Amino acid sequence: MAIFARTLRVRDYRSYDFYELDLSCGVNVLVGPNAAGKTNLIEAVQLLTAGQSFRRPTPRELVREGAEAGRIALSLEGEGRVIDLACDLAAGKRRFAVNGKRATAAGVRGILPSVLFCPDHLDMVKRSAGVRRAALDDFGCQLSAAYANLVAGYERTLEQRNSLLRDGVPGPGVLDVWDEALTRTGAALIVHRRTLLARLAGHLREVYASIAPHERADASYVSSLIDDQAALPASRDDLTLLFQDALRTRREEDIRRGTTGVGPHRDEILLTVGTRPARSFGSQGQQRSLVLAWKIAEVKVTHDILERYPILLLDDVMSELDAERRDAIVRFIEGEIQTVITTTNLGYFGEDVLGPAKVVRIGGTA
Repeated sequence: MAIFARTLRVRDYRSYDFYELDLSCGVNVLVGPNAAGKTNLIEAVQLLTAGQSFRRPTPRELVREGAEAGRIALSLEGEGRVIDLACDLAAGKRRFAVNGKRATAAGVRGILPSVLFCPDHLDMVKRSAGVRRAALDDFGCQLSAAYANLVAGYERTLEQRNSLLRDGVPGPGVLDVWDEALTRTGAALIVHRRTLLARLAGHLREVYASIAPHERADASYVSSLIDDQAALPASRDDLTLLFQDALRTRREEDIRRGTTGVGPHRDEILLTVGTRPARSFGSQGQQRSLVLAWKIAEVKVTHDILERYPILLLDDVMSELDAERRDAIVRFIEGEIQTVITTTNLGYFGEDVLGPAKVVRIGGTA
């Protein structure tokens, strides 16, 4: 069974006073000039499926200039039901609803998961480790409420510990209490991350090989808790003990620096081509192939876990990729995956894609 997005409605949102977009269950191509509002529609779909936007806007930034409030709504159909998702934007706040009942961002997340691929993601390999951690965690949060709770819990506890460290030398035993909470939650988060990354890596290797048959790519987890990654324990209890030891060893330095220097917030997602780190040694083409393979892997893992595909959102990436990598995307979306693509140029697509696709012109002709 599958769930599909069917109708998106926005009112006083971003550049729109009102707009309604009917979506097909297959490929939807939104074509128009730059600054026509195509990305705003992609963002609206992501907000109502992932519970957040890749732009990380404030609620006020989502409301059309000159308006007091805005609203976005998305109707879903499938599995014998209709689900109405909505987000009201007013007074500097976002209020989500599912079938008219108040919900949190977590409450809309994962009903229809989404995978977004935009030009900013093409730099994922060469940017800081925090970008790759966020990519993994954002994906995990859509698939599992337990994962989302761990991420939120770890971030809250880490901020409390750092606040104590910034305020000066904590009283006796105070840090011990926060260390216990941090290591327990952090160890569980590492377990979840490694499990999810192993799933992603399996598909990433396969997809990358289809793009570059003579190269081998991989993804692995590098913990800040230990130098010898082969010795990193698998169990939550053993990871908790290892984390506790690392915090005790670094306590004086943490107090001096006013921050926690070790833990999941310092870990790395290592992407490699051959035996070398792609961040340092990969060509631009190799790095972009890795990101493309990662995104396709997200779609495949979603299907593995939930037994249904997410909605795939491709925001103007075709113009940033060469013909070989555009072809890799086209081959992938020709299946049963609902896809929304924005583009300024229909010439990136052949008739095999455009023929069955729903093409919607945004802001004029292209």
